[in-house]
Order: sequence, then structure tokens, then C-alpha cells
Amino acid sequence: LVPHPVIFGFVNGLAIIIFMSQLDQFKDSEGIWMSGTALYGFLGLVLLTMLVIWGLPKLSKIVPGSLMAILLVFGLVLIFDIDTRTIGDIASIQGGFPPFHIPEIPFSLETLKIIFPYSAIVAGVGLIESLLTLNIVDEITETRGRSNKEAVAQGTANILSGLFSGMGGCAMIGQSLINTSNGARARLSGIVAAVMLLVFIMFGADLIEKVPMAALTGLMIMVALGTFEWASLRTFKRMPKSDVLVMVLVTLVTIFLHNLALAVLVGVIISALVFAWDNAKRIRARKYIDDSGVKHYEIYGPLFFGSVALFNEKFDVLNDPDEVIIDFEESRVVDMSAIEALNKITERYLKVGKKVHLRHLSGDCRRLLSNADKIIDVNVLEDPTYKVVVDKF
Repeated sequence: LVPHPVIFGFVNGLAIIIFMSQLDQFKDSEGIWMSGTALYGFLGLVLLTMLVIWGLPKLSKIVPGSLMAILLVFGLVLIFDIDTRTIGDIASIQGGFPPFHIPEIPFSLETLKIIFPYSAIVAGVGLIESLLTLNIVDEITETRGRSNKEAVAQGTANILSGLFSGMGGCAMIGQSLINTSNGARARLSGIVAAVMLLVFIMFGADLIEKVPMAALTGLMIMVALGTFEWASLRTFKRMPKSDVLVMVLVTLVTIFLHNLALAVLVGVIISALVFAWDNAKRIRARKYIDDSGVKHYEIYGPLFFGSVALFNEKFDVLNDPDEVIIDFEESRVVDMSAIEALNKITERYLKVGKKVHLRHLSGDCRRLLSNADKIIDVNVLEDPTYKVVVDKF
């Protein structure tokens, strides 16, 4: 249900956010940009990391390029005692296994009023990002994921995480792209990543805290470059202007508001309005008068809220004969706005003493008419039913 320009805009905005967030690593603890030897050393390690990640897969794919880049930079910093910022300088990752904990909160309507709005927003953002990630991974791996299964699994995992004093989470495009770009194609890769992360936090924090931030910065810049949909720029001139507008707008909302759910929602709404506008212009009518003097209007294209105004302009009520047939064989009545339009056109003909018949209405349109029979009055011309007689021998 999410148009491709929205996905392009979302992914491009996310890539730009990832890249911009890495620029903070080029500042010192007081927020001042690095300069001199500190800048050149940090920048050199970042470029080395990016070079290894880019070049190693061209030589061998036995070891992931990102892992080898981190190990190489880590080794150089230790061997040559390079003075550079490490993970431990930013924060400690030391931790233990989280204990089981049931939240002690009052189960009341007041509590629900406080919790529900935030939980709905977080769940919506997480679900949207997870499904978009699934869509992107499906394209890369040429497979087909099960979105319903992913959504249920994510919800179940977040409930269990809360019972162990953990935070909620969702699928991440950046990490997923790192995973797939290094050859991962099955669930085992995600399980190994989660288990190793737990092991590092519980037993290897001292070692991990010595990893240079330059290595992680180079890695995340490569993730940003890999995440950005460069193909969207190459097809910029070939795309419809409406799709370009949607893609750019979603990208800008993602970058400046950092609200992924809002960005996707804005993109979907604009795409839906553009679709409605385009389809509204496609409705047309073929007109002719048969031998009996009855005028026929053969309608082509969907009749819905967007095409109602153009639909009403097709009829010449004053100059039409006393009997008119509106044929919907090549059209479809979609919503209540269309039903009301049929009622209005019938009333216009009745006011001048003329009769209107509706023919070839679809089954769902007939159901709409029956549901609204108390507020509208139209004359449906039933189509004849033919049966084939088969001789039995």
C-alpha cells in the first residue's frame, strides 16, 4: 500500500540522516570541530575503514568487509598507540542479563489514556519501518517475506522485552542492509547478531569499548551511501512530476522532522490524492440515440468523489429525449458520492418530465444502492438473463 516514490523518499531521507549524524563524530567533547593532527588522524582512519569495506568484497567474501575494516583499524590503533576517540569515551556498554520484571502500574482507564497515544505512535512507526525494511530486503534478495508474520513476531518480541525491563524495537534499514550486503540470507544471521550483542554486553564490554569511533563512523557512512537510492536520481527526469514531488517531500519531512511515520503518511496521502485526480479526468461518455428514440450514455472510467463533477457535465438534460439509459458496463460506481451523483442526475431528468434507466451496474454498486435506498431513488434497468437449453440423449 506504500507507493514506490514514498519508499524512495523515506530511504533517501534516512540515508541522509545517518550521514549527517556521523558528522558529530568530527567534533570534540565540547562540540567544537576537530582540527590539525586530531582531524587528520580521525579522517584517515575513517577513509581506511571505508576503503576496506568497499574493496575487500571485490577480492574475497569469506570475511565480511565491515568486520575486517573494524578489526584492521582496531589493530592499527592498538599497535601504533594512536590517540583517537573510542566507544568507551562516548559511553559504557557494560551490562548484565536483565531480570524478569512485571511493571507495577495501576490498570485503569486513566493509565490507558496516558499510555495509549504514545504506544500507538511508537507501534505505528516501528511497524511502518519494519515493513518498509522487509520490502527493501525482499527486493535485494529477490524473495518474498511474510509481513503478517513479521508484525506478529515484532509485537510478541516487544511484549517480552518489556517484561525484562527492555525497550521496544523494530527492524532497522541500516543494519539490515549491512547484514544483506555481507551475504546474509536467512534468519540465522539475525539470531547470531542478537546473541553476539548480548555476549559482548555481558562479557566483552571492556574489549568493545576500545574500538575506535573512526571505524564505526566509516562503517555508518558506507551504510548511508549504500542505503541511498541513487537510481532515483538517475530516473528523476523520467518520473512523473507528481512522483518527484512526493519523493522530495517525504525526504524533506524525514530529514527535518525526524518523524518517519509522518513522512510516510504525508507521502501516501499525496499519492492517493494524485491518483484520485488522475482517475477523475479519465471518466468519459459515448452518446447515441437508438432506433426507438432512446438516448444512451455509455460511461467509461470509475465514478467516485473525484469524477462526480465531470460526470455531471456529460448530460444534456434539457435537450435529451424523454427516455435516457445510462450504461455502466465499462464503468464502476465506487462510493457514496457516486451514488449521490446518480440520485442527483435522476432528479434533474425527473424535474423536466423525463425518465432515466441505469444499466449494467456491478454487484457491489447494487449493494451500495440497496444500502442507501432510504435516501436515494434511482431506476435500475435489470439486464435480461439468458439460459442455454441442452438436449439430453
